[in-house]
Amino acid sequence: MTKTWNQLFIRHGWLVVELADGTFDFAQETDENRMFLQNSLKSVGVDHTFLGDRLTIFGPAVEEELFIEAINFRRRGIGEGLAYRNSRIADLDVYVAGVVRQLNRLGFKTVTSCDGHGMRRSLVVAQRLTEKDEAILSIVGFDRVRPSHRNGELKLECRERNTLLDVAERLAILDSDLLKKGPAHIQETFFQHRLEHLLEIPGDSGNESEVRVYVMEELSPLVDHLTVDHAGNILAERTYRNGNGPTILLNAHLDTVEPIEPGRNILKDGPIWSSSRGILGADDRAGVAILLELANMLHQTSCFSGKVKFIFTVQEECGLLGAREVSDHFLWGTDAAFVVDRRGTGDIVTSCGGTIPFCDPVYGNFLETLASGGGLEGWKAVQGGSSDTRIWASHGIQSVNLSVGYRDEHTEEESLDVSACYSTLQLLKTILQNGRQIRQVIRQINRPNILREAL
Repeated sequence: MTKTWNQLFIRHGWLVVELADGTFDFAQETDENRMFLQNSLKSVGVDHTFLGDRLTIFGPAVEEELFIEAINFRRRGIGEGLAYRNSRIADLDVYVAGVVRQLNRLGFKTVTSCDGHGMRRSLVVAQRLTEKDEAILSIVGFDRVRPSHRNGELKLECRERNTLLDVAERLAILDSDLLKKGPAHIQETFFQHRLEHLLEIPGDSGNESEVRVYVMEELSPLVDHLTVDHAGNILAERTYRNGNGPTILLNAHLDTVEPIEPGRNILKDGPIWSSSRGILGADDRAGVAILLELANMLHQTSCFSGKVKFIFTVQEECGLLGAREVSDHFLWGTDAAFVVDRRGTGDIVTSCGGTIPFCDPVYGNFLETLASGGGLEGWKAVQGGSSDTRIWASHGIQSVNLSVGYRDEHTEEESLDVSACYSTLQLLKTILQNGRQIRQVIRQINRPNILREAL
């Protein structure tokens, strides 16, 4: 998916505020960095004007590869080993400039940096501000954060230099107030930022191409295998740690029931979000956001051992059409499926109307207990309606559908409780942390000769 101009500027080191579509405020920038940008835009033929601190661009953003070509030059970043609190973008490696500038903006004095030049791990060394910094910087997207041999410094590493560009975007969300609130609040802020972006991407049933591209770009560095099947569903897999654990299926659907109104605004009344006109689209962009953020958490931590299969289906809203086309082969060996596409809060849907079971009652009760034991109160096994859950259950997989906080879906009154939505993410994380217990319960369900009282 093509990045916006604002994204390109942030990812590659400029400190910028987007004022309106095509207009940007560079008051935080140096004259030298503004001139470097202006010359780079000229080199790729971008029509623009720079008046004082204001930049106006006429036309859509260029592809990131072309933008990188424009800002790169021979021996760029030659002074990367020097100690600096650097403000010259042209002195930094292309892929690491955004991270260095954002860290310095937040008060982390960078000591050295290298984007790895596509041959080795990327590295940034920064001075620690507080004892929370290691935890905070571990959730912005670095593959590894560890103390340096020099006291008071942290080494921030990425296996792939492209990851640095995404890290720069996440750092740009932060400010000094958020840093003081700590990792948990920052993690939730990142989630809400992703959710809001997903709510702006069009993709009604049969027209999911744009949201599919976004999900694939976000998921690609976080999984071992990624593909699109003949129906347009996204199928992905990742084995975590030694793989000695259950195989879990996580599912949400890409399509909205009707198009998202162009130019609408997302209205925020505390944790309750709604749309200024038309549907909000939380059914099921809330579920998509949850799974992408969960994939990111799993990538950064070692909380789960086993395999996760991700399925993002198309055309769910018009009869579960995408789910019906997923190949049996991809589903083989799956122990349990978790769908995130249920209205309200606290529902663990275990059947369709009480007549079509999605899982054994023992399994639903076990998940209730697991939620309660993890400090997540209010989750109860209930009856519900049809969803992709019905398809996975028909393959003999213990399946449930979890509430994600939206209400009045398919109407202009649709709303989303983003705090409840985040709670679902926390529940899934708790479930995966107890993967061994899940496997034990499912094995006992599948062996009726074992007394269930032992559960």
